[in-house]
Amino acid sequence: MPIDPASPDTRRRRFRTIPVRMLVPNMITLLAICAGLTAIRLSTEGRMELAVAAIVFAAVLDGVDGRVARMIKGQSKFGAELDSLADFVNFGVAPGLILYFWQLHDLNNFGWIAAMIFAICGSLRLARFNATMDDPNKPDFAANFFTGMPAPLGAITVLLPIYLAFLGMPTLPDVVILLFTLLIAFLMVSRLPVFSGKSMSMRVPPEMVLPVFVGVVLFIALLIGYPWHILSAVSLLYLLSLPIGWKSYRDQERALAASNAVVPVDPASHAVTPYVPAAPDPAPDDRPTHLN
Repeated sequence: MPIDPASPDTRRRRFRTIPVRMLVPNMITLLAICAGLTAIRLSTEGRMELAVAAIVFAAVLDGVDGRVARMIKGQSKFGAELDSLADFVNFGVAPGLILYFWQLHDLNNFGWIAAMIFAICGSLRLARFNATMDDPNKPDFAANFFTGMPAPLGAITVLLPIYLAFLGMPTLPDVVILLFTLLIAFLMVSRLPVFSGKSMSMRVPPEMVLPVFVGVVLFIALLIGYPWHILSAVSLLYLLSLPIGWKSYRDQERALAASNAVVPVDPASHAVTPYVPAAPDPAPDDRPTHLN
């Protein structure tokens, strides 16, 4: 029978209150989306330096929100879905549009197609990550690797031609920028094993606390004072680390296959069991007359 909502017997659905710690990571993610959307607007206005800075700021927030959620135990399925949508906007759509408004528009439709391919590859990369995140068939060492270039690092790396141009170097030809954009897009959807950094310990020895503080402050100061130098160096070093990650993954994969192929033989399994004759059946008079 249909339920009458005006009936006093109808119970209203009550939603439980949400703790503030569940909202903090989502607010950081929303702030990252605002940075990505602002980057798109700035690129349409020709303010490329601020647009690139907004993408870098969004990448920093993307690295912070997940760690904050784990620290304060604020993980939620809603937050995971919101983070994926934010990554698609910030590291798929926004970098592609920045490159298009900066230089790729000179190639007309070819430049627009390259920008679209980059955005689509970013969305496919994120969808594959969500689909295979809880794969039980992965070996233990695979948790230290990503499959394909992560979307945030792909967005930072694909903007390398802009960093070099800001340093006063000659602008690369449009075709080279197009091919570089397609290369980074391919690396995001490839099966290339990439270091994830998850194996790094989050605990710092007491004697290393001050050096870590000094190192972080120094890096931030250099990033603020020489942003294009630091971003260019980080992008080049990351591209050079890709073959190292692939080799490390293959070595661990071969070691695991070799350990599984060598099965230790238990000497006791080949021992000869002595023959013990069975006891003869008891005589008819000796058999028990009652069985429990």
